[in-house]
Amino acid sequence: MSDAVDPAVAAHVTALAEKARAASRRLALMSRSEKDAALLVLADAVEAATPQVLDANAVDLERGRSTGMTESLQDRLRLDTDRVAAVAQALRDVAALPDPVGEVVRGSTLANGLQIRQVRVPMGVIGMIYEARPNVTVDAAGLCLKSGNAVILRGGSAAGATNHALVVALRDSLTAQGLPPDAVVLLEEGGRDAARALMTARGYVDLVIPRGGADLISTVVRESTVPVIETGIGVCHVYVDRAADLQMAQAITLNAKTHRPSVCNAAESLLVHRDVAADFLPKVIADLAGSGVRLHVGAEVRSYAEAAGAAYDLANEADFATEWHGLEMSVAVVDDIDEAMARIRRFGTGHTEAIVTDDRSAARRFAAEVDAAVVMVNASTRFTDGGEFGFGAEIGISTQKLHARGPMALPELTTTKWIVEGDGHVR
Repeated sequence: MSDAVDPAVAAHVTALAEKARAASRRLALMSRSEKDAALLVLADAVEAATPQVLDANAVDLERGRSTGMTESLQDRLRLDTDRVAAVAQALRDVAALPDPVGEVVRGSTLANGLQIRQVRVPMGVIGMIYEARPNVTVDAAGLCLKSGNAVILRGGSAAGATNHALVVALRDSLTAQGLPPDAVVLLEEGGRDAARALMTARGYVDLVIPRGGADLISTVVRESTVPVIETGIGVCHVYVDRAADLQMAQAITLNAKTHRPSVCNAAESLLVHRDVAADFLPKVIADLAGSGVRLHVGAEVRSYAEAAGAAYDLANEADFATEWHGLEMSVAVVDDIDEAMARIRRFGTGHTEAIVTDDRSAARRFAAEVDAAVVMVNASTRFTDGGEFGFGAEIGISTQKLHARGPMALPELTTTKWIVEGDGHVR
């Protein structure tokens, strides 16, 4: 992005943000029952708009194919009737969740009689900058409404028609309910200048959340003057310990890699303890190859890949740090848990790391020493998800350490204020 933003684009973004801020003040005063009722109507509106959404999605997919979009990105972009229904259901799930606004985080009565309490309140206006994931459009709108925030959406151009159709359905429904349509704003004009104007709209936008690939996230973190919650990429590992149940390890590895390989909680690297490599690798490589996974292997894994007839390359350093977004995986043999954790420190991105072991001591060490938002013990990395954690839809998975870490749902979209009540107290 260039340093200078087109003044006309900046003015356009500011005008939209001012409308969103006015809408946020209305949302902040809504009761839980009012917000929940609105979310249920929005869900029905999304389902009712399925034909228009799928027509728009077909346009985006055709444009993507014509410009060489990868299969994994097409999978992220693609909607069908079931996926639209799932997006609508996510709104209903959010409606069923507790409302964080007004929750008392802590409080006390001081010795002088002052009553103090820390209460959750909405952020205000949240900017979402994301790529070809149209479900994020609706998830973000629903989560922001439930938490009392307005949202400005800046989706990737690859999903432009789909996002437009979804936001039209949402805004028309808000208007029909007598709610401010500018609670959900789609930023469609201005190209990269619009994204940069959103990132620098201090005083109008309270928080920016990027969701996408490494380049997008690093750009937002580097250039934003609005506070950012960093949702990181997922170079996730599965470490098979010497004390692992190998049948369990096979199932976990296969699920973590192949269940939905394009998403950030898919496993990208497999680390196997040397003591079980000869028993485990032939079986798991056969499983992975049978599912179409191309392997990037360390030297000690090569013979197993060849014996299984798997598609493979000899891995270089960059391969072990790559988020593949598809049916590819790096594989290495390690001497012990210390080497496994050292490789995770070097190549991991702080998203999700998994250990498969029946050794409680090894599991405790791994959980204590591995620095990641989520550590799985004897479970697939695919469970790092707001829905799977019982939060309903998520707005992203934070890999930073301030304010929010891991799957971000309703509480993470609030801040707090202190309310102090006295009776003529002076200091």
